Amino acid sequence: MAQIHESGAQIVLAVTGGGSGAIGQLFRVAWASRTMLEARVPYAATAMDDWLRAVPENYSSARTARAMAMVAWQRAGVLARANGAGVGSAGRDDEGEDAALIGVAATASLASDRPKRGPHRVHAAAQTRGRTWQWSLELDKGRRSRGEEEDLVSCLLLNLVATACGVTEQLELHLTASETIERHEKQAPPEWQDLLTQRRDLVVVGSVVESPAVVFPGAYNPRHSGHRAMAQLAAELCGGPVVHEISIENVDKPPLDFLEIEARLARFDTDETVCLTRADTFVAKAALFPGTTFVVGADTLRRIAEPKYYRSLQLTAEAAIDCLASAGCRFLVFGRLDDGQFCTLDDLALPPALASLCREVPESRFRDDISSTELRRQAGEE
Repeated sequence: MAQIHESGAQIVLAVTGGGSGAIGQLFRVAWASRTMLEARVPYAATAMDDWLRAVPENYSSARTARAMAMVAWQRAGVLARANGAGVGSAGRDDEGEDAALIGVAATASLASDRPKRGPHRVHAAAQTRGRTWQWSLELDKGRRSRGEEEDLVSCLLLNLVATACGVTEQLELHLTASETIERHEKQAPPEWQDLLTQRRDLVVVGSVVESPAVVFPGAYNPRHSGHRAMAQLAAELCGGPVVHEISIENVDKPPLDFLEIEARLARFDTDETVCLTRADTFVAKAALFPGTTFVVGADTLRRIAEPKYYRSLQLTAEAAIDCLASAGCRFLVFGRLDDGQFCTLDDLALPPALASLCREVPESRFRDDISSTELRRQAGEE
């Protein structure tokens, strides 16, 4: 504990389902205030939804742990600056002035007063300006009591805190022969770090395309054959290469972590161009790519007209659509399966100003009902 508190780190910790013992251990020493900014236990589903600013597909998953850690890292920045403390000098390295800020989180599913169908497991994650860690462990079910599982998870979480603080010493976990911690780590290149910390708005991966005529925004979580076919047809219809865009920020969710960015980029070929941005609305995308045609599904186009997506910009939907038109942007709209119904441009009740910017790809030219959400469900990645 002493080495953690002497590291100069500024930490926010959030745990759910298990691992709360780590909080007590971190606060046992008198100088914990040097390091610990906040500790949270968002135990109820509604508390987790509030912490994440979204309802996760699975409350106990590696992706959820990383999202929790990202929120914790953002919270650490807010609290450190509000306290006037800035960041500790011990954390300053090539990651820059925010390197000492650390968000750590864990989501666990442990033994309870009734048998569980699924495995007993923990997913833990840590986030800094320059790095994402993810540790996952599936416990031998029925081997330990709830208290023993809680102690193990707490020790694992403390080891992750130490690792994120640059402390090499680790607590002994006493794992069985069949238990192995699955560790993943991504050190981000400087341009990704600058994107996360809002020092830049755009990072181009692949060949640079000056003033791209066609941009295909998407989460690509994951990218699939339907995306590839849409891009190919869009290039044919618009007469130019398609540049893909992934915003690391989202109106409804925490920013993407570095492991997540790496995984999504891995689905693209080396000869394809992907722009990583912070453009979480089409108003922001239009500012980055004026005069472009955006490739969208009908479900996405419907959301463009919804006022809630522009609250952070303090714009009405009508003003936002005017911004898109003024930037010379247009939309190439593909039909999409939405709530069991195939939805086309003609099915949407759009404001006339938005409809005038749209060109439809008819169902006879393209229909592919594959869904990224369904692919994640099939892969057990929720």
